[in-house]
Amino acid sequence: MEPVLKTEKPSIKSYNKHLLVCTGPRCTSGEAESLFKMIGEKLAANGLEGGEFRVKRTRCSCFAVCKGGPIVVVHPDGTWYYGVTPEVLDRILKEHVKEGNPVKEHVFYQASL
Repeated sequence: MEPVLKTEKPSIKSYNKHLLVCTGPRCTSGEAESLFKMIGEKLAANGLEGGEFRVKRTRCSCFAVCKGGPIVVVHPDGTWYYGVTPEVLDRILKEHVKEGNPVKEHVFYQASL
């Protein structure tokens, strides 16, 4: 006999890309948290907060890289960015997320797909 789950099954809206932002304290001194908070506004400004191109964002406590922060990862692409400023984030959203071209000078790791 299978155990009965006592919690409700979660649901989530579909999304096209997922931005993960490391907000751990070792590689930034608050910039990453500020960056994470502005992502919502930037997604709305770029038309990426809904519809088929919706981008989900998640705050992560530590990626264990600890250098070059703020660090942002774009999934499912497996593209890892370092030194992400608000200006670099604008480029990531426009060039990578919308147009499909990673911002190569800020990529430090690219998963092979």
